Amino acid sequence: MKNKISETTFQILYFISFSHLINDLIQGVIPSVYPLLKEKYHLSFVQIGLLTFAFQFSASILQPLIGYYTDKRPQVYALIFGFLISTFGVLFLSFANGFISIIISCVLIGVGSAIFHPESSRIANLASGGKIGVAQSIFQIGGNLGTAIAPLLVALIVLPDSQELIIVFIIPLIIGFFILKKIAIWHKKYLVNIQLKKSIVSISNFDFPKKKMKLILGILLVIIFSKFIYAASLSNYYSFYLIEKFNLSIEQAQIHLFIYLFSYMLGTIIGGPFGDKFGRLYVIWFSVLGAIPFILMLPYVSLFYTDVFMVTIGLIMASAFPAIISYAQELLPKKLGVISGMFYGFAFGVAAVGSALIGLLADFTSIYFVYQLCSFLPLIGVVSFFLPNINKKIKLKKH
Repeated sequence: MKNKISETTFQILYFISFSHLINDLIQGVIPSVYPLLKEKYHLSFVQIGLLTFAFQFSASILQPLIGYYTDKRPQVYALIFGFLISTFGVLFLSFANGFISIIISCVLIGVGSAIFHPESSRIANLASGGKIGVAQSIFQIGGNLGTAIAPLLVALIVLPDSQELIIVFIIPLIIGFFILKKIAIWHKKYLVNIQLKKSIVSISNFDFPKKKMKLILGILLVIIFSKFIYAASLSNYYSFYLIEKFNLSIEQAQIHLFIYLFSYMLGTIIGGPFGDKFGRLYVIWFSVLGAIPFILMLPYVSLFYTDVFMVTIGLIMASAFPAIISYAQELLPKKLGVISGMFYGFAFGVAAVGSALIGLLADFTSIYFVYQLCSFLPLIGVVSFFLPNINKKIKLKKH
């Protein structure tokens, strides 16, 4: 008789993916309302960058710590607590009346996200039944879809009227509480079964020396660095770039932002399953090399080809993150929370610092110049060629 713990629990994967959608939808509201807040409170690009820094830096600092803590002491209700803090963040953002109160809102949403990501990524791994790449892709699809629909919903609900309507985004969080309760019940049963049967497999397939393991993790973080600083320029400043270069309205720019974010979501679907089938290293290589030509040409093309290139960039770049997370989790299966927290936290931190610097540079030059400069950042990802092919090692051990 098969052990239920070892089977892929797709219902839980779908629940955690939908919860990820809600969490990242709330995150996505922040950059989506930047044009409104900039106009209403006369903010500079530096201040816009600082808002992103406040949100993402608070998330980046806490995530590895939360991951480390929950590795030692799993907390079945942590996700619910994270959503509760995000709810307060949405309330504050709805009624914020100045730069300081907006920053407080961003910090609260950042803390809520910091609690959510390490634990939810761990649950996706636990429910994977060994199909780590597929599980991470399902998990990531929800988050990327939430990020993609945020600007559309903001354009439809908030921009035509007022900032106070941001409070509407509490509704998905309320729905999320009921879903997270079901996940918490499953997680609690899972932990009880593990303690009773001691059937969890958490031994690494690899015997790399500590220095080599640190080097591999360092290379993965460098790849994330190159991708997420560039991604910060796209997600947080793309609307301004379109408005400046093509004279679009805020609402029109939001639609074009959605096109990119939706393609990014679709790219996530590719990364995990392809990593399981062909090898995570090949997916990482493809995400680095495949996107570079389009990224380099992006600042010099028309609006139509900007959309075409952005769709291509989104599809290719997004394929890497599920593969990177799965690669790292296979290296250190006993430290799922730490790995998830470290990688998500680093991604958030890089995006935070990157956004602040991009905002500063944009104030002194122009958004167009920033996009020309940022187009060279993904070239750093060529360090991926120094990663070992762990899939070959797994096959050799099986034989």
